[in-house]
Amino acid sequence: MALNTIWHNPRCAKSRTALRLLNDWSIDARVFFYLNEITNYEDLMSIVKKLSIPTIELVRTNEKIFRTLGLSRSSKDEVLIQAMIQNPILIERPLVISGERAIIGRPPERVLELFN
Repeated sequence: MALNTIWHNPRCAKSRTALRLLNDWSIDARVFFYLNEITNYEDLMSIVKKLSIPTIELVRTNEKIFRTLGLSRSSKDEVLIQAMIQNPILIERPLVISGERAIIGRPPERVLELFN
């Protein structure tokens, strides 16, 4: 069983590159297709904690739905988490989780930092 997980969007070039890097380095990772699979509040809060970042940094603020929902960089964490649950396209990608650590793969090569 993989102890690592990549939150993957196959339509995203950066996400595909990060997955390819994990494969090239023989890092076993479960692929979580976050756009199609259900996530919950606790999962996202856990990831924010593992990333050690403000919640807004996990949000793709350039997505049209971000503005449509009336969100802003000063929106409360709870509001942002709920928006990501209901609109997973808002979740920054690629996201790799390994144990109690996580990293956003921007650029994709950053995912390897978890394994050095």
